[in-house]
This record gives sequence, C-alpha cells and structure tokens, in this order.
Amino acid sequence: MPLTPGESDRLLLHLQASLARARRDRGLQLNVPEARALIADAVCEFARDGMSWTQARDGARALLSADEVLPGVVQALLEIRVEARFEDGTRLVIVPNPFAAEPLGDDSIVDPPTAVDLLMIANESATDIGISSHIHLAEVNPRLRLDRAAAFGMRAAIPTGTTSWIPAGESRPLPIQPIGGARIWLGTTGLVDGPLDDPDVRARALDRLRSCGYLDLVNGEPVGSMAAAESAIARVMEQRLMAGGRNAQ
Repeated sequence: MPLTPGESDRLLLHLQASLARARRDRGLQLNVPEARALIADAVCEFARDGMSWTQARDGARALLSADEVLPGVVQALLEIRVEARFEDGTRLVIVPNPFAAEPLGDDSIVDPPTAVDLLMIANESATDIGISSHIHLAEVNPRLRLDRAAAFGMRAAIPTGTTSWIPAGESRPLPIQPIGGARIWLGTTGLVDGPLDDPDVRARALDRLRSCGYLDLVNGEPVGSMAAAESAIARVMEQRLMAGGRNAQ
C-alpha cells in the first residue's frame, strides 16, 4: 500500500508511543523521546476522535506529570510540536509546558496581522475552517475558494502555531509569505511532491487539485463546485491507490 511521507511518519510515531505507554505502564519513568512520542501521538488521536484544536492541545498537557518522567525531562521538553489531521484539515499543534494539566484556552488562536501581500479566501462550506501557520496554502481545505496558483509555494504570514479562522459563508483576506528553507515540499495529500519553484511540479499539482474538485479561482473566475469539493479528498485517495497499483505492476 503506497504511503505518503506524512503517513509513514505517523505510523512510526504511533509505534514509538506504544512502546512508551508500555514502559510507563510497567512503572518506568520516561525519557525525552518517549515522553515526546506519547504526547504527540495523543494529539493526533484526539484530533482523529473529533476534538477541536484547543481540546487536543489541552488534553495532551494532562497526560504526563513530572513524576512520570526522568529527571531533567521537564526542563528539556518545554514544548512539543506535531501535525495532526482535524476535521478542517491538517494543522500544527504546539503543546507548551506539556507536563502541566491546566488548560490554556484559546489565546493561541488568533486572526492574522495586517500585511502588504494579501490573499482573499472564501469559505463556501457550512462550518468554520481554520488555516494554520505552516500549511501550504495551495493545498488548504478543498471547500475554501482561493486563487490556488497565487497560493502555490506560500503560507500564512501569521505567528508559528497560530490559526486564522474563516467563518462559514464568509470571505477574509489572509496575509501570505513564501515558504522558506529549501522549498522542497511533500504535500500531506501527495498532490505536491517536489521543488515548489519547479514549473512542472507547479503545473502538475494545480491540475490535480482542480481535477480532484478543490475550489479555485482562475483569472478571477470561480472553478469547481461545492458538490465536487465535498468529495475531493476521497478522489485524491482514489488517484493515489490507482497510481500505487500501476507502480506495483
């Protein structure tokens, strides 16, 4: 079965977390990799259970106490970061002070600051959708209508770990900036795989996004329908399975 790099990482994280849980259940104090894996895995599972971003973060902070980890672990692990797939898409969760059970509330979820480069995004779904700081904007939730060509290679220009929310049926401008680093991207859905500045990678990815049903704007004109957007992710998975079958032959 073909797996994206993100899916492979998720399985490895779960395996390490399972080992950490088994050791904790035997009464052993956890080291840094074990504590990090157990908490990060829990965030992903909380998201899978349908919890909100805030609930997953706060739930993870209540999993381990300072007495359950080796000396020095509390000082070494000041925060834990993990990407988790929520109902509104994949988002970065930052768990600060992970051995304190007190909830933090919603202070980490903010609207974007004023910026020069803005991208208008419309939420055509019936639910509010959040856009996290790290996600590749061309691949955001298929029910969001935006110029995905203009969003290619870009991310939201908001503080790391924060989220900008777009209410159902509303449009908002989002400040954007280029993704940094080497700019080689392996998309969580597998639709983008390669250098973001490669014209062939860009053209291929945009074509696949549109063909799968992601809402788009091309030269200011809307492309795609909500009916197609609702099943876009399923269509992406079908294409991946078909490609995997061809590669195995």
